[in-house]
Amino acid sequence: MDGTATDRFDTGRFEASRNRLASLAYRLLGSAADAEDAVQDAWLHWQAADRQRIEVPQAWLTKVVTNLCLDRLRSARVRRERTAGAWLPEPLLDGDPMLGPADSFEQREAVSLAVLTLMERLSPLARAVYVLREAFSYSHTEIAEMLDITESASHQHLHRARRRITAAHRGGGCGEVDPASARRVVEEFFAAASSGRTERLVALLTDDATAVSDGAGLTATLLRYDTPQRIAAIARAGFNPTPAKRRFAGRTPAAHYALVNGTPAILFVLGDQVVGVVAFDITGGRIAAVHGIAAPTRLVRLTRAWRQQEQDTLLITQW
Repeated sequence: MDGTATDRFDTGRFEASRNRLASLAYRLLGSAADAEDAVQDAWLHWQAADRQRIEVPQAWLTKVVTNLCLDRLRSARVRRERTAGAWLPEPLLDGDPMLGPADSFEQREAVSLAVLTLMERLSPLARAVYVLREAFSYSHTEIAEMLDITESASHQHLHRARRRITAAHRGGGCGEVDPASARRVVEEFFAAASSGRTERLVALLTDDATAVSDGAGLTATLLRYDTPQRIAAIARAGFNPTPAKRRFAGRTPAAHYALVNGTPAILFVLGDQVVGVVAFDITGGRIAAVHGIAAPTRLVRLTRAWRQQEQDTLLITQW
């Protein structure tokens, strides 16, 4: 092939891997915007490389993206942002290619907001091993080569990561949840919160339920609630429609049911702008965890996807 044809061929090889690389970067970084940057950096590495000597492009690109993400996770700026306690993963609407692969329950659970949040407790290296093994099914031999560690170290990192996530992911990992049942639970929770029925709210929560919110990006740290009574109180205050809220918003928001990172969620929408996401982990017919995200910078990609799809029915028509 001449130079132009070779460039087109090599560009095609990279583009064929783009979605997979973005999905890997998103799982490692928890941010779609940062994942896109990492993939773009990988493209620059690909352009600069002697591509004729790369025998397995997908493996080479996976290694490059993984190590670019590790560099980001280890950077002083990222450590400051994430250790300050004011970070939650960027939510993605169901169907976003960054959520793949999603062939198994384990792969889908690994990209849930709950597990992405828990992965913040892992070291960057343990996080990489966990993602490469659990979500992408790489062997420990392949992972060791990508991360420049021994196979024994890869096994140890995976064991510790699994143990830590399983111990903290209370109520999670219990198997698939029937979609109709999950939606029914969310609708009941929303109806109870909107009408101020505290007892019903508490009954819909597991005994060890937790909730976390970014406070719409207005607080220095995350807001955490760790009893059904406290979660019910904050849900009642947050979901109860009032004239003051309507005046603050300037118009009537709508609440839509959706799937976000594979879990049921409520999207709060003003016009065509998603202004808040409340996602639910459900187990045994009750809510085990609630994640509230409303920082505008975390909702850019989700809003873009929301505008492009047919929207579900409203949970309520007035606020």
